[in-house]
Amino acid sequence: MSTLWELVNSGDEKQAALTAPGQEALSYDELRAQVKTTASRLNELGVGRNDPVAIVLPNGPEMASSFIAIGAAATTAPLNPGYRGEEYDFYLEDLKPKILVVAEDSDSSAIASAEKLGIKVVRLLHQAGDPAGKFELQGEALADASPITGFAQPDDIALVLHTSGTTSKPKLVPLSQENVCASARNVAQSLELTSADRCLNIMPLFHIHGLIAAVLGSLHAGACVSCTPGFNALKFFNWLEEVRPTWYTGVPTMHQAILSRAGRNREIIDSVKLRFLRSSSASLPPKVMVELEQTFDAPVIEAYGMTEAAHQMACNPLPRGTQKPGSVGLAAGPKVSIMNQQGDHLAVGEIGEVVIQGENVTAGYLNNETANATAYTDGWFRTGDQGRLDDEGYLTLTGRLKEIINRGGEKISPREVDEILLDHESVAQVVTFAIPHEKLGEEVAAAIVLEANAELDEKGLRDYAATRLAGFKVPKKVVFLEEIPKGPTGKLQRIGLAEKLGLA
Repeated sequence: MSTLWELVNSGDEKQAALTAPGQEALSYDELRAQVKTTASRLNELGVGRNDPVAIVLPNGPEMASSFIAIGAAATTAPLNPGYRGEEYDFYLEDLKPKILVVAEDSDSSAIASAEKLGIKVVRLLHQAGDPAGKFELQGEALADASPITGFAQPDDIALVLHTSGTTSKPKLVPLSQENVCASARNVAQSLELTSADRCLNIMPLFHIHGLIAAVLGSLHAGACVSCTPGFNALKFFNWLEEVRPTWYTGVPTMHQAILSRAGRNREIIDSVKLRFLRSSSASLPPKVMVELEQTFDAPVIEAYGMTEAAHQMACNPLPRGTQKPGSVGLAAGPKVSIMNQQGDHLAVGEIGEVVIQGENVTAGYLNNETANATAYTDGWFRTGDQGRLDDEGYLTLTGRLKEIINRGGEKISPREVDEILLDHESVAQVVTFAIPHEKLGEEVAAAIVLEANAELDEKGLRDYAATRLAGFKVPKKVVFLEEIPKGPTGKLQRIGLAEKLGLA
């Protein structure tokens, strides 16, 4: 299977493909019909193969099915529904989508951004009583729509996502049909998924983790995925009881929130009997891994992923007992190696940069020759992560070479925050950086130098940032300085700043 159309043909026609708590299931046969209808409708709207389609929808089965159906015929570009208007201005201008898809009743600021940029807005309608994931696209058809271009081919772009950059604007990562299908296969194989499995998805579906591991990994195995409205620790155990999944995947902070409520839900845990739990997108503390395994009496599979690899690169294996706490596991699809700065592959146990190579790895960033020149060495993609391999092939991450802030799996570009904060009339200089956080791993902080005689406090700056940035990007800690420490060349340095300022 090297295209999304081939992938949705993998399941038995009457088997449930998509469900949601409180809704009827959409069968594989119905999903295939949805894909065909969507491809035809997109053509009427002037959209075909490799045409970008921005999607701003709430989490749930319609977000999952629109990603699959649009991705089978065009290029999907899911965006975070929590972005502010200015962020949508940037992302839509950078993506240049043919259309923007929003929910029928949406009042998202993405709509105003699209209209300002001359992008057609298409409404997605889900009828009450229809199966989970069934939808129609409402929009005026083009009078001169060209003949349908058919389903996407393996080299066509299925998905475009932004990844945060630290020295420039966020980069566009194009993932081909083959990339995403290879990654879905890798997930399905490493988790030994079968058509009898049912995944409870609590991950946001504008994120590579939820899209590939939960949705496409399940479909590749002909299995079912139940799509919640998003993570909610208060509702998780009710969903567990209703959906009765065989597994779920989440980030460490979600697992920790679930653990905090597990004691009062012992009966549900015992009755559902998960086959395994999966964790990815940020490092899972070994202590949490052990507590999860003891609580659910099931193996905890920690995996390692990134956008440029269409998510999964390494994964702890099954069966139970073969996992190593603190390790992200064995290569799970692509080849994984450790390289030094000179491009030499290092021996077992030596620490260097993690590099990867395989069918799931992007061929290069869009319109960014500078980034591509440094991202690859002899055909190996440099992840920017630091780690080592042991003599059994298990990979342990020891840090990140990049300055991207990893807030519980949400990747934040410090420069993007810098530029917003610098727009404040009282701010003369700013450097955004990571500070340690017990549960999230890292949190956003900013060091500020004010203009002469200006007055501004932490609350005022954070309130200002909240009008321009999604909540997870707003600095949780702001320090005001006379001068920001600089490196030997006079450049502002993010790495090590938390230690220098006594915030580590």
